[in-house]
Amino acid sequence: MTGRRINAATQLSLLDWEPPSPIREFDERMVRGNTFEARLSRAISVSLEGCGRSRDVIAEMMSVRIGRPISVNILNAYASPMRDTHTISVPRFDALVFATGDQRLLEFLAAPHDMAVVSRRMLPMIQLAETQAKKRELSRMERSLQRAAWKGSPCT
Repeated sequence: MTGRRINAATQLSLLDWEPPSPIREFDERMVRGNTFEARLSRAISVSLEGCGRSRDVIAEMMSVRIGRPISVNILNAYASPMRDTHTISVPRFDALVFATGDQRLLEFLAAPHDMAVVSRRMLPMIQLAETQAKKRELSRMERSLQRAAWKGSPCT
């Protein structure tokens, strides 16, 4: 039986693996701008470019979502930092998130407030981690109280 030779350069290392981040966010270089509105427009533009749907389809999906027509022209205005008089409203932003499915748009709003947007499927794991942290804190507190009780005991 002959052994297979493995090219070390192409072999993956378990130590190189990193778990995927539960947070999806824009590359900061892609959403640069001098104002929040300019950065928001860039984020919308990047989202529209990367979602895999045409702007016509996205405008139609948004229109159906909010029950009012949204044109491709207004969608283009939202995505243009130069059109500073066209800032997207919250209902239209919600419709945009729906149409693109881009979690990065929500993260764009949450991150400056020291918050993160994660998938609901991650919630049980987050709750487990919080419960384990609380359990460790209570164990430390319990040991501290036990030491204090032993020091104050009449048998010492």
